[in-house]
Amino acid sequence: MDLTKTAHLVGIALFTATMAYAHGDVAPQPVDTDALPEVGEEWLIENPYRELEPALWKAAIDIGSSGYNQNCARCHGLGAVSGGLAPDLRYLEAEEYGDEWYVERFQYGYTQNGITKMPAFGDLLGQKAAWAIRLYIETRPGEGALDDHQARLKEIRDELMSGSVADEMAMKTELEAIAAEVYTESGAPLADSIAWRAAAQLAGSPESYKTAAETLTVGLSAAQ
Repeated sequence: MDLTKTAHLVGIALFTATMAYAHGDVAPQPVDTDALPEVGEEWLIENPYRELEPALWKAAIDIGSSGYNQNCARCHGLGAVSGGLAPDLRYLEAEEYGDEWYVERFQYGYTQNGITKMPAFGDLLGQKAAWAIRLYIETRPGEGALDDHQARLKEIRDELMSGSVADEMAMKTELEAIAAEVYTESGAPLADSIAWRAAAQLAGSPESYKTAAETLTVGLSAAQ
């Protein structure tokens, strides 16, 4: 059997086995998805938000973050980092076969021996929320993905905090280059990293420098 297919099947089996012990009763919390593009009534099997333009991509992740932390973090961990009792969804491949498994679980939930291990979120939260949450999960930076860049990011943060940036375009380009190197556990091509967000926030004003500096400060503190 093809090794890639074997690894995929093993991964799905592990997700399913672990899921049996993960979920109790959870009251789903609504997710405001008005800012997201429509996806139609028929449920898709591949994430339609993966290729959004940057502003909408970020909006989808922010909405997904809110939806995840209200509805999923209890079992799957804050920031999508599992504590081991439930599957770590960051490792679910950012491909159609990963999407298909994810959306089936999201729609219908999971029961074992008549006991609900994961509630069905499909009818309650809807498809737009499902894919926003999926985008948030799959774009989490990998473990230690920023370790090699922390010293430089601190230097950039300090320059931004000073309110005087020698060459904003060069800084933006450097942050984007760092962001391009931040890997995801899912294989998604771009991580929602603090480098990416700080680069996007630079807008030629002291206020934007402060915002980008705060983004780097919070992210660097969380990485400690």
